[in-house]
Amino acid sequence: MRTAPTAIAAALLAALTLTACSGSDGGDGGDGGNDGKTGAATTESARKGACTAARVGFEVGPSSAAPAAGDEGAVPVTVTNKGDAACTLKGLAGVDLVAGDKSWALQPQEGASEETEVTLEGGQSMLLSISYVRGVAGDPEKAAAVDELKLTLPGDSKVSSFKWPDAEVAVKSESTLEATVGPFLPVGD
Repeated sequence: MRTAPTAIAAALLAALTLTACSGSDGGDGGDGGNDGKTGAATTESARKGACTAARVGFEVGPSSAAPAAGDEGAVPVTVTNKGDAACTLKGLAGVDLVAGDKSWALQPQEGASEETEVTLEGGQSMLLSISYVRGVAGDPEKAAAVDELKLTLPGDSKVSSFKWPDAEVAVKSESTLEATVGPFLPVGD
């Protein structure tokens, strides 16, 4: 007996939400153009919403490449809010490094917290850094010839892929590379 009213209420809510969010933001594939003043975004958390791959732009590099095996390098990833409405990044990005048919999920840098939440205003950028140790070229037991970086924003399921801009990465164990992902930090002035 409850199924029908629940289904009707869900359909009505969906229709109202679609009607309220039918604005246009110029077709950039963003969040539907909700400016945080009208429609479904009537609460502070709804106005900010989660930053998703559809709402932001990414730029990988330029990197600070490790010059020789055993040296440390860093690959910065800039995340820029493409819309006018603020969005939030809560936690850490999911980052996998891929070499051929093998991939490794990176661990967070020491001290980086999954509880950290930052707000990205419209047009604002945040930076995260992937730190790594360069491996010994040509030695598959000591280095992974990484060719791809896969990144997922916290709370989002879309995986964004980028070419790895640096040299091989040192292998710590079969399942772990000597590489970590840092927290989101404001871009310098």
